[in-house]
Amino acid sequence: MKSLKERILRDGKCFPGGILKVDSFINHQMDPILMKSIAVEFVRRFASEPINKIITVEASGIAPAIMVGYLLELPVVFAKKKRPSTMENMLSTTVFSFTKNRSYEICVSRDYLGPGDKVLFIDDFLANGNAAKGILDLAKQAGAEVAGMGFIIEKAFQHGGEELRNMGIHVESLAVIESLDNCEIRFKQQ
Repeated sequence: MKSLKERILRDGKCFPGGILKVDSFINHQMDPILMKSIAVEFVRRFASEPINKIITVEASGIAPAIMVGYLLELPVVFAKKKRPSTMENMLSTTVFSFTKNRSYEICVSRDYLGPGDKVLFIDDFLANGNAAKGILDLAKQAGAEVAGMGFIIEKAFQHGGEELRNMGIHVESLAVIESLDNCEIRFKQQ
């Protein structure tokens, strides 16, 4: 997606250790026009998949997931990172965060994820694929099926995408970064 790549090059900030900061337009301050374009592209790429629900993990995946849900007129569920005292009938799993360098529990109510659901997972980043694997685990526990996974940015050098694709999952990433070596953003040729 050309406009996304241009924005990453213009406004993204690279830090040592393979960190790309896009908080000025994706995951802190958001550009709703760009987010709409991102959602339109996800809808196009997953048009052939039978989907009845969008799922994400709080918080950075919520904005693109809501936009996709809006365009497809489907409900959006987000896995919570803190166990609410009011949630009953809960499914949970543990996920390791590369960015925060710690593990945390994500949970979702069985009332919103269950047998027969065919979900599309949408998130901002795909690095090692830990959040995605957490969603796969929650879906398995619920008896739901993951029809596909869409990511705004994939860090190909961290191999999560390769792993998910090898599992037979339909993965679509709108901007695939081959390298952040020497804090230089290099996209994979697609």
